[in-house]
Amino acid sequence: MPRIPAPTDPLIDERVIVRLSAERDIPEILIAYQDDPQLHVRLGEQRPPSGAELGRREERAATERAAGSRLTLTIAEPGSDVCRGQVYVREVDWDNDRAEVGIWLAPQARGRGMAAPALRMAAQWLLVNTELERVQVTATPDNEPMIRAARAAGFAEEGVLRGYVRVGGRRADATVLSLLPDDLEA
Repeated sequence: MPRIPAPTDPLIDERVIVRLSAERDIPEILIAYQDDPQLHVRLGEQRPPSGAELGRREERAATERAAGSRLTLTIAEPGSDVCRGQVYVREVDWDNDRAEVGIWLAPQARGRGMAAPALRMAAQWLLVNTELERVQVTATPDNEPMIRAARAAGFAEEGVLRGYVRVGGRRADATVLSLLPDDLEA
């Protein structure tokens, strides 16, 4: 199984910095969950994580990257190292060379044009630096900010998968968007 390397340098544009997640991000992540009581629901979690759970996730991060199963990147603003959100890579399927990416932003970072460039830089980095040939986003059709960010990042909308995900204990539809290597040239 191929591994997912750690980015050697942060990914930077004028609006956002994307870097490897770190333990120092935990306090800001906890604050984001506190400031947005529905964040865990949108991320498919049963409940908000505790600081200890976030610490254990960070302890497993290098092993999961080496196993090619997961990557978490932190979003910061230029000139700052404070976590404003994260891009995560999960559902990695090496048999089909594809993975799912998702993103969340802290409430105070939303609406500032950070999501699309962070998503684009992370997806592009994955397609160039791993053996992945497809990066996709799935979001419930009512998650318009996520769908808008994915479109703005260059992802092509493919359609809706009916009853594809479980949200809050119920089946929900999912809008699927994808980015392929050929899309990077556009």
